Amino acid sequence: MSLPQEVIDHLKSYDLKTVHPMAALRTAVSMLGLYDEEADVMEQDANRRKALRLQAKIPTIVTAFARIRNGEEPISPKTDLGFAANFLYMLKGKEPENIEEEAFNKALVLHADHELNASTFTARVCVATLSDVYSGVTAAIGALKGPLHGGANERVMKMLTEIGDDSKAIEYIEEKLANKEKSWVWDTAFYQNGDPRAKHLKEMSRQLTTITGESKWYNMSVKIEDYIKENKGLPANVDFYSASVYHSLGIDHDLFTPIFAVSRVSGWLAHILEQYDNNRLIRPRAEYVGPNKQTYTPIDKR
Repeated sequence: MSLPQEVIDHLKSYDLKTVHPMAALRTAVSMLGLYDEEADVMEQDANRRKALRLQAKIPTIVTAFARIRNGEEPISPKTDLGFAANFLYMLKGKEPENIEEEAFNKALVLHADHELNASTFTARVCVATLSDVYSGVTAAIGALKGPLHGGANERVMKMLTEIGDDSKAIEYIEEKLANKEKSWVWDTAFYQNGDPRAKHLKEMSRQLTTITGESKWYNMSVKIEDYIKENKGLPANVDFYSASVYHSLGIDHDLFTPIFAVSRVSGWLAHILEQYDNNRLIRPRAEYVGPNKQTYTPIDKR
């Protein structure tokens, strides 16, 4: 899980007031390839070793960035802590309570893979050219950075913060629906009976918000979920309750998407290794639908 000192030094060189956390993660992952002697070794065993190193180091990148921008030194991982516990320890400087570790671990497991989404497809397209593992994961992070893919739970927390109190939740949602504003957190096509992952984080949200004395986040979420399901027939997806879970763990809201990468890198890497094992260049055909029979005009006569 430990990072090369050069990567940490590079994180410290950023303009931390303006840099996007996903941009920092994307660049740091790309840098890791410069310090891996096996970066361009394409044998199966070497790729698996690189996959393990990437899975281990991405949490360290995210937590190091979070601490550096707050004027704090990065914290080294502990060998006696698990993956989820180490992330929370490196982020906050103290070992998590059991309920915190359980909640965060569940969130990581539930976000680990989700079919051929945009970032996973991007990773497979990249490595189908036989580019290296670091390039594939860097490309995936670039796709996840876009707001149409990543950031749903961050927007949920923004919404809950704007509402402020559960007594205002329904009024707020009715106004949004009346204005036909796009929702980011409701399932439509993937699951006929709702996202089966959501119920697990819903319970963790209930427990954590009770412990922190901020049950309003959970109560608002339940009211909104029930209203949308009753009036639109759409259940909440996994991102909906992960927002209040991460908030209750004391995690900055703009780190929610990098945390998605901390989890989803396992799925990306699994797809990358599968692509290598049975590779074919991904090169979709395109159908031209533009104007025909155009006359070329030389540049000096335009």
